[in-house]
Order: sequence, then C-alpha cells, then structure tokens
Amino acid sequence: MADVGTEKVFENDKVIVWNFVLAPGAETPMHTHEHSYMWYSIDGAPLQIFDEQGKDLGTLDIPTGAIYSLKLDNGFLEVLSEHGKGMRVPARHKARNIGPTAYREVLVEYK
Repeated sequence: MADVGTEKVFENDKVIVWNFVLAPGAETPMHTHEHSYMWYSIDGAPLQIFDEQGKDLGTLDIPTGAIYSLKLDNGFLEVLSEHGKGMRVPARHKARNIGPTAYREVLVEYK
C-alpha cells in the first residue's frame, strides 16, 4: 500500500505500521488497500472519500482518539468499529482532509 502512509515505521511478517499526516485541504493519492487494517486517530478531522472515478462517497468525521477497524472483503472495506460501523467503501479510493487542521493517524495493516 505504498503512498498511503506518510512514513512506514515498522514491518514484520504479520503487520505494517504507518504514520500518516494529511494537511488541511490535502488529499491522498488514489490507492488500493490490499489488507484489512485498523487505525488510531491522533488528531481527528473530517475526511471526504472519493472512489476511483472521483465520485464523492461521503465524509467520515473522524474524532481525535478514535479507533477504526476495517475488513477487506471482495474489493470493499467495511468499517467494523463503533465509529462509522457498517460503512463500506471501495478498497481503491482517495481521501481529502476538509477540516481546518492537520489530520494524523497511526495505521496498522494486517498481512
């Protein structure tokens, strides 16, 4: 999942840990998640999600301190955690920080 995390901070045969920062108004490149994963939001912000064709899939308002768990299933990611539970987005997407402050998270991919 190159280009999604700002910095890969750890990897072994079970997980990859990423530090991720997204400035206000910035967006990730289009990317494809190849594993189920979880993340912890260090500094929350609203993230607008877009599919591969650029269609707006909605906004995920991520609070500071939230933990998200996502399951990869047939090309879609399903949110399993309390925040956003049941939301499904394509595994290939991009996100834009539409908040006034930087968004920060630690993301853990399960191999």
